[in-house]
Amino acid sequence: MITAEPVSDLRDLDAAFTIRETVFVHEQGVPAEAEYDVHDRTDARHYLARAADGTPCGAARWRVTENGVKLERFAVLAAFRNQAVGSALLKRVLEDVRDAHPNATVYLNAQLRAIPFYERHGFVKVGEQFTECDIEHFKMEWQKPL
Repeated sequence: MITAEPVSDLRDLDAAFTIRETVFVHEQGVPAEAEYDVHDRTDARHYLARAADGTPCGAARWRVTENGVKLERFAVLAAFRNQAVGSALLKRVLEDVRDAHPNATVYLNAQLRAIPFYERHGFVKVGEQFTECDIEHFKMEWQKPL
């Protein structure tokens, strides 16, 4: 069973950063200086997903912005994709965001290939397609269930 929990210590934060570096920097070619920012060590809340055997396999973060709550840096290691890791992470993040900021707009910038995943979880595209770190994205907003 996949679990997803808020990061509670430096070892878990390091594991989350390692997953992000593997996925974004090494696989997708995002410059490391674009992947890490001041929010990582200040106002972002980080999450780590683990496989049934405890292996770290996914990471995510969220933070409050002037536009609402922004979900960011969702990454799943290649060996664990299509095993509900992303769903476990997203569900846990959305639960915590809803509890902490029930009236906030919840949004993210989704890579094109991730749009169907986010649509299955209640997100809709907003605005025009744009490029970030040489990767095409759409802004998406969560349509909270009633």
